[in-house]
Amino acid sequence: MKLSLVLVTLSAASVSSFTSPLSPSPFGLSSTTLYGNGNSFGKSFRITTYGESHGGGVGVIIDGCPPRLPLTRDEIQVELDRRRPGQSRITTPRDEADSVEILSGVDPGSELTLGTPISMIVRNKDQRSKDYLENDMSLSYRPSHADATYDAKYGVRAVAGGGRSSARETIGRVAAGAVAKKILDISNKVEILGYVSKVQEVDCDVDPDTFTLEDVEANIVRCPDQAAAEKMLERIDQIRKTGNSVGGVVTCVARNVPSGLGAPVFDKLEAELAKACMSLPAAKGFEVGSGFEGTMLTGKEHNDEFYIDPETGATRTRTNRSGGIQGGISNGETIIVKVCFKPTSTIGQLQNTVTRDGQEAELRGKGRHDPCVLPRAVPMVESMVALCLVDALMSQNAQCGTIELDGGQMPNPLGKTAKRGDDWDGEVKKKETTKYNVGLNVSEE
Repeated sequence: MKLSLVLVTLSAASVSSFTSPLSPSPFGLSSTTLYGNGNSFGKSFRITTYGESHGGGVGVIIDGCPPRLPLTRDEIQVELDRRRPGQSRITTPRDEADSVEILSGVDPGSELTLGTPISMIVRNKDQRSKDYLENDMSLSYRPSHADATYDAKYGVRAVAGGGRSSARETIGRVAAGAVAKKILDISNKVEILGYVSKVQEVDCDVDPDTFTLEDVEANIVRCPDQAAAEKMLERIDQIRKTGNSVGGVVTCVARNVPSGLGAPVFDKLEAELAKACMSLPAAKGFEVGSGFEGTMLTGKEHNDEFYIDPETGATRTRTNRSGGIQGGISNGETIIVKVCFKPTSTIGQLQNTVTRDGQEAELRGKGRHDPCVLPRAVPMVESMVALCLVDALMSQNAQCGTIELDGGQMPNPLGKTAKRGDDWDGEVKKKETTKYNVGLNVSEE
């Protein structure tokens, strides 16, 4: 009897959990519980990134991209060039062109997406693995880096370049984000822009509704407030010259987002955005709208009061402390998020640490690293916001766009880009409301 040989590729994400009596780990565990690894993101528009910092290359597979989307390699390359290393003196000097190749999912002749998985790869060219392998970094854990935790989880780690923990992994996200941005632009004219809003305590003053991409790209810090950018650059240079690093905040806005994206309870839009942005390397905090500062206000001060836009007849909010999201669902106003990034953990100063076999040691970081991750983090944050929003848009269309409602069943249009029907006469009417005494115990309805 002949047996057919079937080759099965088991995705780590498909494994729920199992316990294996592996050899003792360096952290003294006699057995290890293994869970599926999080290399994929999204539901309707799903991406999976692959590759290590010093491997053959890094890339992404996109599943769920709509067919017939015009897409060229150059459009993706523009976004990757904003993320690439070696841009300026305040980024890592690693010299990579980050030239993207589209392997599948796009017809070479018409340059239209086929609706099938899109695979893209960027091949690594300028690895210097000896910077990691021929010194103490091959034995000692870098403080606050993923070295120790990767070793604890897997019992092995990619010493050279940090493997998957390197920011080089984000190449796949930015490439996929370029596709997501184009879908959002074509479908709803959504514009996603990020900028460096803070370096340590050096802050800036930027109008979220008016700054442009040209404003952001006008300096190497990527802050549209030129006066603040100069102070930020001075601070980064000051820290860089001492062999140290510095962190800060990236703010990202999404304009023209339609209302209705997101879902109640576990899949709230801000929860999905938080997961997306907090999955980025070095991300340590996330805010939407007023964020933590909003806790200093009263309800009356914080609430975004509604009004009828006299030009469009749509329901709008006079302020935007909600950051474009209410009840976990977009309200059609500009979405505003902030992501804080810690200082780069690999630095040129001497630090106390331990070796893999449990010996105390000292370590001075080697290799090429960003003294400040913020300028290159801007396109990364933009990409994760775009990926989250396009996934939410496609999920919304799948669920709520299936059965079309007539005009009489729909509420007044909501949001900045919404518009009342052609029969609207431009008159804003006011309805008399009955006033009630509301009790204080309103935490649950």
